[in-house]
Amino acid sequence: MRKMAETLTKILGKEIQYNDVTPDVYRSFGFPGADDLGNMFQFMRDFDEVFCKARNLDFSRSLNPELKTFEKWVIKNKNRIPLQ
Repeated sequence: MRKMAETLTKILGKEIQYNDVTPDVYRSFGFPGADDLGNMFQFMRDFDEVFCKARNLDFSRSLNPELKTFEKWVIKNKNRIPLQ
């Protein structure tokens, strides 16, 4: 996630900071689905290797050859991202 903030900073020309919210704090936000999202973020954090191994980029690109990296997506969509 920090890398995403760094990419946004580089492309948008504005400092973007990543706020590292723990899964427990996320679950405490109280909106519908906060518990589920907190659990998802905890799984992604605690089992990064398992999570990433199940998502093969080469296979994804075979299904969608136009799939972009995050950086290329930001470059294409930077004018649609509202900045304050």
